[in-house]
Amino acid sequence: MNETVAVLGAGAWGTALAIQAARAGGAVTLWARDPGRAAAIARTRENPRLPNHPLPPEVAVTADLPAGAALTLLAVPMQQLRSVAARLSGSGPLVVCAKGVETGTGLLPLEVLAAVQPNRPVMVLTGPNFAHEIAAGLPAAAVVAGPDAALRDRVAARLGTAAFRLYGNDDSIGAQIGGAAKNVIAIAAGAVIGAGLGENARAALITRGLAELARLVVALGGKAETVMGLSGLGDLLLTCTGPASRNFSLGVALGRGEALADILAARDAVTEGVTTAPALVARAGAAGGVELPICAEVAALLAGRTTLAEAMAALLSRPRRDE
Repeated sequence: MNETVAVLGAGAWGTALAIQAARAGGAVTLWARDPGRAAAIARTRENPRLPNHPLPPEVAVTADLPAGAALTLLAVPMQQLRSVAARLSGSGPLVVCAKGVETGTGLLPLEVLAAVQPNRPVMVLTGPNFAHEIAAGLPAAAVVAGPDAALRDRVAARLGTAAFRLYGNDDSIGAQIGGAAKNVIAIAAGAVIGAGLGENARAALITRGLAELARLVVALGGKAETVMGLSGLGDLLLTCTGPASRNFSLGVALGRGEALADILAARDAVTEGVTTAPALVARAGAAGGVELPICAEVAALLAGRTTLAEAMAALLSRPRRDE
């Protein structure tokens, strides 16, 4: 299949997806918002945010929003999704590769697209994937989630290869919540490790975090079984244990006593869990007060309303119950 693919967002993840789309066959356009950055990547054929992974010849780089692509992958940060998607022309399918919840509205990625591109078919691509490993062609799997089975198959056929195995799922709610919540829980997991609280504590936190994720998925109309798949458990495990995870590493720094402002000031890439935490907790509240104790404590910690010691004490003092 040689359909053209446009990848919007020239961060590490967008660049890795462009490399993968080229590997799968066909022309690819990678869009960077900043013209100077686009020109530099086009000239050097390498993105500084994904070093040592040169772009194949099939990938063109531009600062002009592509039009007419058979598939458009949106790999911009979640809080930029609305503004970028609203500028798109055409009628081809949109595949969201961002993870999170929109601040202020509490909307999930596909809900944002429904608001600004109501007439276009939409899917979400998500799963346990680090950009540098996808770019290197290492074995990985992900989920293409959405209601249209034929479109799921089309996206999987265009982007998948033997080393990048894509599975379909009709539960886009579960897939999106998994991608959002895992970043918040990963901050908590990192804080546990950074504070020296041990692997037992991290394992317990990941497991209880999975229970939180499942409660919210079901409350919003998703399926509990989705939580046990690649977009739930798989992504959660990777993000809570992989040292390359930005959310986990931020949590580690918080656990060591570093200030959030200082951690973020030293980074040039977005750490999605920081903005997702309060938005996710608000969405859970709007869904009938779904209990997300770990996510709520992370949101409070990031906002400076609690300390790590107080957050851990609050979680450990919760009433005992059957699992």
